[in-house]
Amino acid sequence: MAADREPLFRWRPRSLQSRQLWAASIGLIAFLALAGYALDRAFLQTAESNLHERLKSYALAYADGIEFLRDGSLYVPDTPPDPRFRRPGSGLYAEVVLPNGRWRSASSQGPVLPEGPMLAPTVERFTGPLPITRTSGDPGEIYRYGLGLVWAEGGPEAEFPYTIYILEDASTLPAQVRVFRQALWGYLGGAGLVLLLLQSVVLRWSLWPLRQVITELKRVQRGQLAHMSPHHPRELEPLTESINAFIESERENLDRQRNTLADLAHSLKTPLAVLRARLDNHAPEHELREEMDVQLKRMNDLVGYQLARAASGGHALFAAPVKIEPHAEQIVRGLEKIYASKGVLCEFEIDPEACFHGEPGDLQELLGNLLENGFKWANTRVLLTAKAGEAAAQRRPGLLLVVEDDGPGIPAERVATLLQRGVRGDERVQGHGIGLSIVQDIVRGYRGELEVGRSQELGGARFAVCLPPGL
Repeated sequence: MAADREPLFRWRPRSLQSRQLWAASIGLIAFLALAGYALDRAFLQTAESNLHERLKSYALAYADGIEFLRDGSLYVPDTPPDPRFRRPGSGLYAEVVLPNGRWRSASSQGPVLPEGPMLAPTVERFTGPLPITRTSGDPGEIYRYGLGLVWAEGGPEAEFPYTIYILEDASTLPAQVRVFRQALWGYLGGAGLVLLLLQSVVLRWSLWPLRQVITELKRVQRGQLAHMSPHHPRELEPLTESINAFIESERENLDRQRNTLADLAHSLKTPLAVLRARLDNHAPEHELREEMDVQLKRMNDLVGYQLARAASGGHALFAAPVKIEPHAEQIVRGLEKIYASKGVLCEFEIDPEACFHGEPGDLQELLGNLLENGFKWANTRVLLTAKAGEAAAQRRPGLLLVVEDDGPGIPAERVATLLQRGVRGDERVQGHGIGLSIVQDIVRGYRGELEVGRSQELGGARFAVCLPPGL
C-alpha cells in the first residue's frame, strides 16, 4: 500500500531560463574568481620584484658613494639616497659589512636587526621576510637585499671584500597588496553584479520567442487563434510548423468525420424515401418485401462505402471499369417512386464504351446526387448523358457525365454558393444542401472538373462531370 501512495512533493524540472541563468552565473563567478586570483598573484610577484629592484638601486647608490681612506676606515656620504636612512626606526635601513666590523645607517638605531654574512664579490641575495624586534619592542619582519663587492683602488695588496645590505620593513608590501586586493575585488564584484544583471536581461530576451510560442499555443487551445504564427526564429520554425500541421490534421480529421456522417445520412435519405413512398401508396406485401430487400441492400452498400471512404480517404488508382447504365437504372427507379406525383421522365443517352474507372460507391454517389437534384427541380424531363472521353496513349479513357433538367435553372452568380456544403438552392425545398458538395469532393478526388450551367436542350440546369484519362 505504501508503494502505491503518491509522493507529497513532486520534483519539477527547472525552467530553461533558470538552467541557463544558473549555468552562466556559475561560469561567470568561476571566471571572475580565477581572474582575481591570477591578478592577485601577478600583483604580488610584481610588488616583490619592484621591492627587489628598489633595494638594489639603494645598494648601488651607496656603493657609488662609499670610499675607504688610507687607514682603511669607511667613508659614507652625508646625503643618503633616501631621507629615511637618517631617521631612526623609519623602516628603511642600510648596513655595510667589513672584514673588521660593520657600519649601519642612522635609521638602524633602535630596532634589533639580523646581522647579514659577508658575501662573495658580485653575489646578490634577496631574502625575507625575516624577523626583527622594533624600537617599541614589538616583533616585526623585514626584507633584505645583499650585494657582495670588493675594494681594489690601492693595488692588489690593498684589495678587501665588503657587502652592502639594504633592509626595508615588510609591512610596506602587505599594505600595498591589501589596498590592491580591496580595489581588485571591489571592482570585480561590481563588474560581476553588472554582468549578472546584463546576463539575465540577455537570457530573457533570447528566450522571448519561446514564451511567444507558449502564449500562442495557449491561445490556440482556448480557440482564440486558428493556428500558430509563421513569424518565429528559424530554430523554432520546425516546431511551429509541426504544431500547425498537427492542428490542421486534427481539424481535417474532424471535418472528414462530420462530412462522412452527413454524407451517410444524405445517402440513406433516398432509400428511406423510397420505402416511405411505397408504404404511403399501400403497395402489395410481396412488392413491398421486394422493394425493402432492394433498398436495404442498397443502404448496406452505402454504409460500407462511406465507412471505407472514411478509412481510406481516397480512391483506388487501378480500379476495374464500372458500367454506368445498370447503376443509373437502379437509382432512377427509386427516384421515380419518390417523385411519382411529378411524373418526371428520365432519358438516357449512354455510350456503350463509357465506363467509370473507380469505386462503384463513388459512381453511385455521383449519379444519385446529380439525378436526385434533377428530379427535385425538373418540371417533367431529366436527361442523363454519358460519353467516353479522349484517351491518351496507353491510358484508360476519361468520362463525361451530364445531367440536365427542364427546371428553372441556376443563375451564374449562385453557382459558387450552391456548391458549398449545407447551402440549398431554395430554403423552402426540403433537403440538407450537401449533395452537390459531395459530388464536388468526389470529382476533386478523381482530379476531374464539375461544370454548372444552363442546358441548351432542356432549358434548365446542366451539371457536367469531366473525369480525365487515367493510368
